[in-house]
Amino acid sequence: MILRHLPNALSVVRIMLVPPAIAALVADRYRTALLLLLIAGLTDGLDGYLARRYGWTSHLGSILDPIADKLLVVGAYVALGWLGHVPVWLVILVVGRDVVIVTGAAAYHFTVGVVEMAPTPLSKVNSGLQVVYALSVVAALARLPVPAIALDALRWVVAAITVGSGLNYVWIWGQKAAAHRSGKA
Repeated sequence: MILRHLPNALSVVRIMLVPPAIAALVADRYRTALLLLLIAGLTDGLDGYLARRYGWTSHLGSILDPIADKLLVVGAYVALGWLGHVPVWLVILVVGRDVVIVTGAAAYHFTVGVVEMAPTPLSKVNSGLQVVYALSVVAALARLPVPAIALDALRWVVAAITVGSGLNYVWIWGQKAAAHRSGKA
């Protein structure tokens, strides 16, 4: 394998870790789930670092990386919500934000033109906090010392930043669509 493809390979590994991580959650094997989720999180950080540091970016990577991220986050939240470990309203916010973004991107593509998605700084913070919260919940389930007050606070921070990030995307792409329609794009 050529080293420049390593970030894509790491994204594929992350995608492949999602089913066993979810299966471990469902089977109440929380330490295994935590380990798999941590490995997935590390591959996310490593693939991003390698792509930026060495310029090992590609069109395939620009597709694989967000797919891997979404599968991991949505899979973990849906499983944790289904099992009653994360409030259903928070699962709806997390999944709903992604549905709004994907629906908006499709609408933009079909009505305005090519969508060149790039994560906003707020979106990056949102993704990081969503992962930290999911990992914290699983760590608590694995009987690691995670203060309940920290989980409660993080839940509300994740909710707020998820809503804020979703609204930020709607605003940005709404402005782009309006500028395009008025001929200013």
